[in-house]
Amino acid sequence: MTARIVKEKALFALKTQCRKTGVLTSTPRRLFAASAMVLALAACSKTAPQPEPVRPVRAIVLASSNVDVNAEFSGDIVARVTSQLGFRVGGKIIERKVDVGSVVKRGQLLMRLDPTDLQLSQAQARATLNSAETSRDLARAELKRYQELRAKNFVSQAVLDGKDATYKAAQADVEAAQAVYRGQSNQSGYASLVADGDGVIARIDAEVGQVVSPGTPVVQLARSGEKEVVIGLPEDKVETMRGVKDVVVRLWADPKQALAGKIREISPVADPATRTYTTRVSIPEAPQLRLGMTAVVQFASQTATPQIRVPLTALFNEKSQSSVWVVENGAVRLAPVTVGGVAGNDLLLTSGVKEGQTVVTAGVNLLKPGQKVSLLGADTGAVGGVNNGVVK
Repeated sequence: MTARIVKEKALFALKTQCRKTGVLTSTPRRLFAASAMVLALAACSKTAPQPEPVRPVRAIVLASSNVDVNAEFSGDIVARVTSQLGFRVGGKIIERKVDVGSVVKRGQLLMRLDPTDLQLSQAQARATLNSAETSRDLARAELKRYQELRAKNFVSQAVLDGKDATYKAAQADVEAAQAVYRGQSNQSGYASLVADGDGVIARIDAEVGQVVSPGTPVVQLARSGEKEVVIGLPEDKVETMRGVKDVVVRLWADPKQALAGKIREISPVADPATRTYTTRVSIPEAPQLRLGMTAVVQFASQTATPQIRVPLTALFNEKSQSSVWVVENGAVRLAPVTVGGVAGNDLLLTSGVKEGQTVVTAGVNLLKPGQKVSLLGADTGAVGGVNNGVVK
């Protein structure tokens, strides 16, 4: 009941009483008495206090863990060795024997060039060799005759030396022609591109009818053997992940299967597009994996003593004292804590709180001691547990 309502009721009662007794309300003495009565009644009526509002907050339930670094990054399964194959000679492609995804063996034909020009060059080299061999045989026969004539002293030694030099020159021409012929024979063989190892065709970069230059990649061969996961590490995680020994690879197709991994290589230069550092995680003992499968690489390291982590948003600083709001019996209290370090977006607390307590993580600057709160959802075990600090 408000003061206005009390006042109106008091005036109404006063007027009614005056009518009953026949006393005029305009009498100054009566008016003064009525006013005093109204003020007294108004003073006795007080507004009921408003209940303290219950503030909704977000909170977590603290849990301790020995996990120091726990992060995961997604990547793709690739072959450790991938070769870009190309023809050693130029020409026009007339045949393609494989498709993307074909499993090939060492020595298997992949593509073939038009060998006509190469065969003509080989025939020319063969003809040159035959001519050089003929000239050599003639020079050798003349040298033999002049040796017999010299033995009978029919020719001089100078003439015999000339014939010997002619024979040696002819022999050198034969050796040069043989080298050219062998080179042209190899060139003809290079018209056929064969696999130099077992593997899978990952990509084809040229088609039938295309003219290619020597060394131009036309086929990408992913070699059989050890496979790896290629991921990208952000620049603030490179040094941390480099020292992690516990590396687990899980496939998106079969997340229950855990494969042991090992960091083999971290690129020293960031990718210009993603600004991440390409990292290769080898899988030494892996089952039959298909190239291109999606995998998640998990990094974890253990500390000597359990640690309690809270998000940075849970910290409340007042007068150079770090504290957190602990929820107890539906109300909050301020608990001073000691921060032992920072791990990513989390703080490591060494004292002040313990496992199992509920700590506010959002809206810490709007609270006061003893204030009633309602939890929007306590994330049990999220801090300091297995899911803490996960990088998607």
